[in-house]
Amino acid sequence: MGRAVNEASGKFRPGDRVRVRFEDRPGHIRTPWYVRGKSGWVERVYGDFHNPESLAYGGDGLPTRTLYLVAFNQADVFGAAEAPKDKVLVDIYEHWLDPAA
Repeated sequence: MGRAVNEASGKFRPGDRVRVRFEDRPGHIRTPWYVRGKSGWVERVYGDFHNPESLAYGGDGLPTRTLYLVAFNQADVFGAAEAPKDKVLVDIYEHWLDPAA
């Protein structure tokens, strides 16, 4: 992960419930398939970074995107978990997140 461009300007805060968009778009995607469509919560706000989905194709990475550490219950992502409190943690950019219903 690169350095933050500036302080986070994002719309989510730690503890906010979010849902990852279930999209299958072409290109350099930084959101793992296994969390698309899943709901979790924001653990941490990293800050604003140049968009790697644009940088991968020689773009300038603008506008910047806020990057979050999002947590999911492991059982919600992969099915049964050995320990019910196990979590899956994934770095996800804001343009992949919606408020959870």
